[in-house]
Amino acid sequence: MAETATNKGLLVTLSGTGINLALGILYTWSIFKQAITDSIKTGGPGAFTWDSVTINDPYALACLLFAFAMIIGGKLQDKIGPRFTAMLGGVLVGIGFITCSMTNDYFMWILGYGVLFGLGMGFAYSSATPPALKWFPPAKTGLVAGVVVAGFGLASIYIAPLGSYLLANFGLSQTMLYFGIGFTVVVCGLANLLQNPPPGYVPGGVPAAGSTAQAPVVHVNLSPSQLLSTLEFYILWFIFFIGAGAGLMVIGSIAGMAKKSMGTNAFIAVAVMAIGNAGGRVTAGYVSDRIGRRNTLLLVLLFQAILMIAATIITTGDANPILLVLLATFIGFNYGANLCIFPSYAKDLWGLKNFGINYGCLFTAWGVGGLVLVRLAEMLKTATGNFVSSFYAACGLLLFAALLTFTLKAKKVDPIEVPAE
Repeated sequence: MAETATNKGLLVTLSGTGINLALGILYTWSIFKQAITDSIKTGGPGAFTWDSVTINDPYALACLLFAFAMIIGGKLQDKIGPRFTAMLGGVLVGIGFITCSMTNDYFMWILGYGVLFGLGMGFAYSSATPPALKWFPPAKTGLVAGVVVAGFGLASIYIAPLGSYLLANFGLSQTMLYFGIGFTVVVCGLANLLQNPPPGYVPGGVPAAGSTAQAPVVHVNLSPSQLLSTLEFYILWFIFFIGAGAGLMVIGSIAGMAKKSMGTNAFIAVAVMAIGNAGGRVTAGYVSDRIGRRNTLLLVLLFQAILMIAATIITTGDANPILLVLLATFIGFNYGANLCIFPSYAKDLWGLKNFGINYGCLFTAWGVGGLVLVRLAEMLKTATGNFVSSFYAACGLLLFAALLTFTLKAKKVDPIEVPAE
């Protein structure tokens, strides 16, 4: 029975990873952006006619709605289960891309990519991690969460070259159509494999009917209203805001930095960043299971701060390509670590009963952090002509966030929850 449950848990975990491998197309917006830019420059019948300053609007809106849709999606998956919530997300993603395939109109892309795709991501992403965590004991929370969310980070490794191939051979409209149909099939198909454990299931084994085995310890399961009344939530939210925002600040600029020193090989920096992104999610999850969430988070924030200082040196003047690739790798690693540590923290501190909506509330920090700190970086670049001042600002914020970790209480796990390895 225990072996069957473990296999079921692995299937659910890998299904969640697969769903995130599809949703990670968000990170490859740059290839669509370039196609739109080229169309505007080329002109002619059927060309895009957007104002150049509005090109990033669909992406920015998708990111923002993704973050806030996590609250709605989390609530839905808590109530009706992960399968149907993820399927709804897959359908919305598909409709969004198909809508974009039929038009060059700015407002229709805002609707298709910004609204529908953004909402679809929130619903599907919020349904991938919770069911996987429920199949495994707390001792594996970080690792399982890391494996599931690693899919999102790895996605650009295959989507970027695939998207470039489709754009070159079929054009933007057909590419969006193919992605829309393909991702609807993939996400909805894998959603059918998402399943919560049966009632009474104990991670590590399901007691037989009538068993006299000791019942699991009941832990606190905070409701959203209780969660929002705790100071701990706001401290974690602010730390997530800084950690994610600082990472997105560099991720959004690394391609341009790499192009100056690596030319047409700049894609290498983007690819290794994706690998680092995924690796950071899995590694941080594993490490946090061993040394604790707080200690891992502290190390990640301090490492990010050091990398920001390194970035001011490496990206100045003629950057060394090898150092730039290493910087991209570690920046991606630390950014990815945030996306694993915080859902694990949410589960540890506030329980699994309302995990979907609770983590959705916390995840809004990702959307707001990306919006505010990326905009701050662009403002500082405009004022100074480079990213150096924004790197220093991010370093200061990361050090402040590191100090805030000392206000967080360490989670104490009852020994009954952790079966012998």
